[in-house]
Amino acid sequence: MRNRKLGALGWDVSEIGYGGWGIGRTWWGPTDDTESINALKRAWELGVNFFDTAFVYGDGHSEKLMAQALAGKPALIATKIPPKNGIWPGSPKTPLKEVFPKEWIVSCTERSLKYLQRNTLDLTQFHVWSDAWLHQDEWKETIGQLKKSGKIRGFGVSINDHDPNSALELVASGLIDTVQVIFNIFDQSPMEKLFPLCLKHKVGVIVRVPFDEGSLTGAFNKNTRFEQGDFRASYFKGDSLIHTVERVEKLKSFLGPEAKTLSELALKFVLSQPAVSTVIPGMRKSKNVDSNVAVGEAPPLSAQTVQELKKHAWPRNFYTQWED
Repeated sequence: MRNRKLGALGWDVSEIGYGGWGIGRTWWGPTDDTESINALKRAWELGVNFFDTAFVYGDGHSEKLMAQALAGKPALIATKIPPKNGIWPGSPKTPLKEVFPKEWIVSCTERSLKYLQRNTLDLTQFHVWSDAWLHQDEWKETIGQLKKSGKIRGFGVSINDHDPNSALELVASGLIDTVQVIFNIFDQSPMEKLFPLCLKHKVGVIVRVPFDEGSLTGAFNKNTRFEQGDFRASYFKGDSLIHTVERVEKLKSFLGPEAKTLSELALKFVLSQPAVSTVIPGMRKSKNVDSNVAVGEAPPLSAQTVQELKKHAWPRNFYTQWED
C-alpha cells in the first residue's frame, strides 16, 4: 500500500482509507456487525491505516465498531462533530451558535473519545461548514484549547456535498489541517479551485464518495431496486438512476490494462490528483476491502487516460436536481 502525506500534519496515510458511514446501521440498509468488524480488521491487515467515521453514523455505532476492531492498533482515526441543529448542509444564514457553540464542540469531542476508547482524537472535523463562520472567534478558540489540552491532534471540516467552493476562505486562512470533499469521475468540481488551494496551503485532502454512492462500481442497472432503509432509493429517484447508468456505461470503454473494473478506474482517477491525500470508500465486506486495497498497490492511470476521463464530468446534485 502506498502512503501519502496528510497535508502539513505530515502523517503518512494510506492512499486507500476506510469510510465508516456504511457500517453505522443507518442510511445504507441492513448491516452485519461481525462482517463490518472483519472488514475493518482486514483493511488494517492489508495496510490501511486511515479510518474515517462520525457520530451520526448510527449515533456512535460506527465509532464503537472501529474501537472494537482497531483496539491496540496505531491506526489513525478521524471522526466528526455533527451540527447541533442537525441540519445538513451548513448554511451561511445560520448563526454559528446554532451549529457549533463551544459547549457542543467540547461535549461531542468527549463523547467520541469515549466511543472510540481513546485519550486523543487523531483528527476531528466539523461535519458541515460555511465560510460565513470563518471570522468568529468561539470555534477557533475552542479547537485551539482542545489541541493544547491533548484532546485532539488535527482539525478539519467535511465540506458540504457538491459545494467545494464553500470552504475556500477557510483553506486559505491556515486554520485547518484537512478538508473532506466529494470528488469522483462525475463530480470533478474540486479540481478547479479547492485542490490548487489545498496544495498551496498544505491542507490535506480526504476524498469521500469516490463511487458516486455506488454507481461508479457498475453494480447498478436501470432496474436496480434498493433495500429498505437504503438512502439511495431516494437519491436515485425518478429518472436519475437511468441517466446515471447510461453515463456509467460509457466509462466501460476505458477498461483494459490500466483498470480491469470500474471500481479500479474510479479510485485511480481520484488518486491521479496530487492534492489528494487519501480516498475513503465504504467497505462493509472483506471482499470489497481486498479489491479496493489492491488499487493502492497497482500502477496509476496514464496522464492521457486522466485527461480523457475529465471529459466525463457531469455536474449535478441529486439532492436537489440533476443537469444533463
